[in-house]
Amino acid sequence: MILLPAIDLLDGRCVRLRRGDFGTAHQVAADPLETARRFQKAGAAWIHLVDLDGAKTGSAQNREIIFRIARETSLQVETGGGIRDMDTIAFYLQNGVSRVILGSAALENPQLVQKAVEKYGDRIAVGIDAKDGMVSAQGWLSDTNVNYLALAQKMAAAGVSWIIFTDISKDGMMSGPALTPLARLRKHVSCGLVASGGIRSLEDLKVLDSLSVEAAILGKALYTGAIDLAKAIRWAGPQQNKKNS
Repeated sequence: MILLPAIDLLDGRCVRLRRGDFGTAHQVAADPLETARRFQKAGAAWIHLVDLDGAKTGSAQNREIIFRIARETSLQVETGGGIRDMDTIAFYLQNGVSRVILGSAALENPQLVQKAVEKYGDRIAVGIDAKDGMVSAQGWLSDTNVNYLALAQKMAAAGVSWIIFTDISKDGMMSGPALTPLARLRKHVSCGLVASGGIRSLEDLKVLDSLSVEAAILGKALYTGAIDLAKAIRWAGPQQNKKNS
């Protein structure tokens, strides 16, 4: 299983939210680059970076921090937030980012996903964030009537290699991952699945592994010390560490 420690960026700071509520944002680390280096030292090969400002505004706001982490660590960078056109996708991928996450764009502009996948293959992931089974967009500020499974199937049919699924009710709550929707996704789509939200222990990771979930994003559990990243990586096995040029 691939483990992706997460850094959420808001005004250049490392923060965590509860259930996607920007009003709950609190700083969890002093410096994004030093935090990324700490994750690298623990054995991580990948890092998951979210531009929260970009997710709200629809344009990349923390890109220089993201590029610096890509440039000054050996980590493969997966990033999302405000990436909604081909020019932005290309800009990220040409500046050291290994994989770009399309969220709101996947919902509002599926043709963009198709075009991006055709050009960049598995360097494109789709983030599906759901509340009560329905997809949310615009940094989780906008609810829709689109079912998460229907969107996942549509994205898989478009050739998407990776789907990152977040149950918003679990995010930042340390209440365990959303096993039921993840099991449904695993049954109905064949692309790689990344679990996000609620993961609180090595036992949670073992359950996800039993569901054949290929990767997991670790956030609050790392910052509170509930999960020791080095120990979790030793359990997970060799991480994919070939960095895209």
